[in-house]
Amino acid sequence: MEFCEKCGSVLVEKNKKYRCARCNYSAKGKFKIESCEKVKQEQKVGIVKEKDTDVMPTTNALCPKCGNQQAYFWSAQTRAADEAETRFFRCTKCKQTWREYD
Repeated sequence: MEFCEKCGSVLVEKNKKYRCARCNYSAKGKFKIESCEKVKQEQKVGIVKEKDTDVMPTTNALCPKCGNQQAYFWSAQTRAADEAETRFFRCTKCKQTWREYD
């Protein structure tokens, strides 16, 4: 791909001559314009396992079922907007879920 020496625009072929569409500059000689693109195709299908979906933060919380000290946590507004939100916990060991109200 060649560019105009005066204004920098791309030269286009017109009547077997390369000219600038902006300033009408005519280039001397022949130019070869090449364009290529490489496309990589992935044939693999991603598999999400339950173990990979636990991306929540962890905290120290006692599991009521197995006594484990670590749990994932998140919070949600389950009651009226003027009331405190509810905190949910899920044990990292046995996956037991429980909630805590403020």
